[in-house]
Amino acid sequence: MSSESAARRSPPQRINVVTLLKPRRFGDARGWFTETYSEAAAAAAGITVRFVQDNQSYSAQAGTIRGLHFQRPPHAQAKLVRCLRGSVMDYAVDVRRGSPTYGHYIATRLTAEGGEQLFIPEGFAHGFLTLEPDVEVAYKVSDIYAPQCDGGIAWNDPEIGIDWPLPPGAEAILSDKDRVLPQLSAFDSPFAYDGQPLLPL
Repeated sequence: MSSESAARRSPPQRINVVTLLKPRRFGDARGWFTETYSEAAAAAAGITVRFVQDNQSYSAQAGTIRGLHFQRPPHAQAKLVRCLRGSVMDYAVDVRRGSPTYGHYIATRLTAEGGEQLFIPEGFAHGFLTLEPDVEVAYKVSDIYAPQCDGGIAWNDPEIGIDWPLPPGAEAILSDKDRVLPQLSAFDSPFAYDGQPLLPL
């Protein structure tokens, strides 16, 4: 798997549902300026959801994994993810029942230096691995946090087969909740397939 971008078992070419955005930066001797979110630019990229909440996480150690998470309906969330400090490998896993790419994933590197953003629609589990210490990640979500709808899939599920690029000899750093998430085989998905399979970025 490429360290920059990867997908597993590529389907026929169509418009992708998971989208990588690279907002333009304007630099001079002082530094740079960028629009981190523009509704018009997002719509031009096919992203028309309304975001209602901004979240931010800090991870002290390299090798921290957060995921694979989602919220079930009626509070399912689309996410727009970016790295504010450091770098991560970011993952989106298709969990839409009936999808020809069910259980497939996309991975891409997000960096504070590059300002890349990954849009992850409803029906996908999301997770990331910190590639260095002191990482901050921010993401916009399309619905409020609803603990009764909280869900996830095991980060190391063999059916999904993510090859997390952990440092040699290192073990993943996980929350207690993420250590006991179920396998994909035990998941009864509430997400319906919308006709668009997952494609490489």
